Amino acid sequence: MRWVFNYLKPLGKRIAVGITIKAIGTVAELMIPFLLTYILNNVIETENSGKIVLFGVIMAFCGVVACLGNIIGNRMAAKTTMLFSTRMSETLFSKTLFLSARSTDKFTIPSLESRITSDTYNVQNFIGMMQRMGIRAPMLLIGGIIITLIMDKSLALVMIATLPFIFAIVYSISRKGVPLYSTVQRLVDGMVRVVREDANGIRVIKALSKVDYENERYDKANLTLKKNETRAGVIMGVVNPIMTLLMNLGIVAVVGVSAYLVSSGRSSATTVIAFMQYFTLISMAMMSLSRMFVTYTKCAASAKRISGVLDEENELKPLEDSSAISTDAHVSFENVSFSYLGKRDNIKNVSFSLKRGETLGIIGATGSGKSTMLRLLMRFYDASSGTIRIGGRDVRSYSSDELSAMFGLVLQNDFLYADTIEENIRFGRNIDDEAIVAATKIAQAYDFITSFPDGFQHRVSTGGTNLSGGQRQRLLISRAIAGKPEILILDDSSSALDYKTDAELRKALSASLPDSTIITVAQRVSSVKNCDLILVIDEGEIIGCGKHEHLLDTCAEYREISESQMGGAFLD
Repeated sequence: MRWVFNYLKPLGKRIAVGITIKAIGTVAELMIPFLLTYILNNVIETENSGKIVLFGVIMAFCGVVACLGNIIGNRMAAKTTMLFSTRMSETLFSKTLFLSARSTDKFTIPSLESRITSDTYNVQNFIGMMQRMGIRAPMLLIGGIIITLIMDKSLALVMIATLPFIFAIVYSISRKGVPLYSTVQRLVDGMVRVVREDANGIRVIKALSKVDYENERYDKANLTLKKNETRAGVIMGVVNPIMTLLMNLGIVAVVGVSAYLVSSGRSSATTVIAFMQYFTLISMAMMSLSRMFVTYTKCAASAKRISGVLDEENELKPLEDSSAISTDAHVSFENVSFSYLGKRDNIKNVSFSLKRGETLGIIGATGSGKSTMLRLLMRFYDASSGTIRIGGRDVRSYSSDELSAMFGLVLQNDFLYADTIEENIRFGRNIDDEAIVAATKIAQAYDFITSFPDGFQHRVSTGGTNLSGGQRQRLLISRAIAGKPEILILDDSSSALDYKTDAELRKALSASLPDSTIITVAQRVSSVKNCDLILVIDEGEIIGCGKHEHLLDTCAEYREISESQMGGAFLD
């Protein structure tokens, strides 16, 4: 919870003003029963109408101040909470974007989504409640006790006797709340994961008639969440009924004792009236405190999950490069091995080098480690052993901005967002219209874009669902090359293209980006056959290396792939 105060510090003055206004209103509210008792005991009997009106005006004034104090204080609390929540959400979202790939894998995307949404809401709700009730409730409680002690100690002690029992119950139950709500939030992660998977795969689900199956899968996650949330709610919900019972028992005790005191002449009816009003205020204060305790348990569980993300260290900080070498290789792998989980190597002893402007093709079975090599090159992960260099420098010596500026990238499962074609290609970068048009011509996307009535202003739906698979891929390739990258990575990015379009794309890339090093990962030999160097990967190891003709003669696996695809004949 400590990090919460760091976000509240810049709002300190606003909070202080709001608390002051709230305190003034609460003091005014506490004065009303006292003034009523004073009027009944001392003013009415004087039969002085002027004095009665004066004290009536004072009571009305206190009522107005109490009302305005609560209204203004609550409005300021809402504004402060909004500012706090906005800053917290922005920081958390920014942090998730800068998490390393390994950290993202650890938290999981569904968990990060629920932390940004439901967890931030729980913290925001508690901060707002603390400003609305955190001052008023304790003041009503303590102020009411002090005033009643001044008025009649005997009755006050009867009332106070119930408070230790209430505090003990609230504290003991609230201690169980944090682990309970931590479990609930983890189950929310699981439900978000199911929803996210189904949303992404809705077309496949419908095509395979698995709607009922997915409904059952969601129901299972939802029922588990419901069971645990109900358990947490029932346990935490015990607080209010028990408090109400104890407070009502206290009222009965006060009424009984006050009846005895009044009948024996040791107290007055007006004092009892004031006591009942103060007891009502104290009861309201105790109920507010119990709500705050329940809200705190949710907040504490969520704050712990949020701080886990905010405190996550970036293990991919730039390192001092003491091993920079002079070389004509633009990209090189030197005996690189890597494991995702630390149990077995996903790639083993990979070595190769490319000069600037050369092209590399990587081919192999699904899961052989092709995409892993690209992630290591872009430093999404650090290699377990070996060295990866760009321009003679270890990739770990580059800052993230330096490294990302070198690459143009199209991944297997890349994304498009709901905006125009032009903005999807520009992607927030300072790229002029001419460069965008040129990129679409290289990517073979210009013709289909201009066929739309609104051309480059054509709206793309989320995920590009209003485009064909081939159109999406060409649009993504346009985005990658619009920034004129030093290194262009195409990870299975032409799988939806026909052979003719694929061949024209490769020719245009070669002619238009002569100084860019191009790395192509593909399942089709036709996409890599003209590369300066082709790597054949199997279970993380290079089993073939060379040009197309050389591999046909020396690598049985490559020859088998080539012959299975159109009998080894290609369209150039």
